[in-house]
Amino acid sequence: MAQNDTHTRIALAACYRLVARYGMTDLIFNHITARIPGTEDLLINPFGLLYEEITASSLVRIDIDGNVLDPGTTDYGINRAGYVIHSAVHAARHDVQAVIHTHTRAGVAVSCMAQGLMPISQTALRFLGRTGYHDFEGPAIDEGERVRLVAALGGNDALILRNHGLLTVGRSIPEAFLLMQRLETACQIEVSALAGGVPVIPSAESQRRTAELFTPRTGSADVSTDGGREWPALLRQLDRA
Repeated sequence: MAQNDTHTRIALAACYRLVARYGMTDLIFNHITARIPGTEDLLINPFGLLYEEITASSLVRIDIDGNVLDPGTTDYGINRAGYVIHSAVHAARHDVQAVIHTHTRAGVAVSCMAQGLMPISQTALRFLGRTGYHDFEGPAIDEGERVRLVAALGGNDALILRNHGLLTVGRSIPEAFLLMQRLETACQIEVSALAGGVPVIPSAESQRRTAELFTPRTGSADVSTDGGREWPALLRQLDRA
């Protein structure tokens, strides 16, 4: 059990550093959580560190009810809003190990658009039929919102929180990161395309075939959907930083 805790801490700390490296942070805000295998306990960031400062030992271990089991190496505690969003997903989705939530400029911009994520790029099409939408209810501090948020996510890999930001879930930490990096890229492409004029929409058949290619467990063997191929390369990138 202790080994599971250690391995999860190392991978989650790396994920925080990667989110920072790829420009998806919002100062000390937002969260990435991971379930420790074999338990219902979660690891979350201490509320006071930048993502680039987070280490394996600084992560806070909490139970599903938000009680701190191990404060890590700081006395910052956790952000209530982070607990409300993330614990709701972990409690409802036992297939999910990791949850990432961001407030990037492009992600929030798309969340503010009535059309949401448009099927205008290959990157966006990997989320076709796999993205939920949750209407804005203010800062996520009301535990009553948990039920509605989980219903909006459903069995999807991604959730666009209207007027708020992006959320991805993964069966592993690498998968959750890859999904967020791709979703963020899709949002950046959409914002740029709309700024340049009227985007071209691929045919319905092209959309369907592309989406199928990226479907986990049924898509092409040549297309990575779980982050397994990218993760070792990303860790090497961190080593070179």
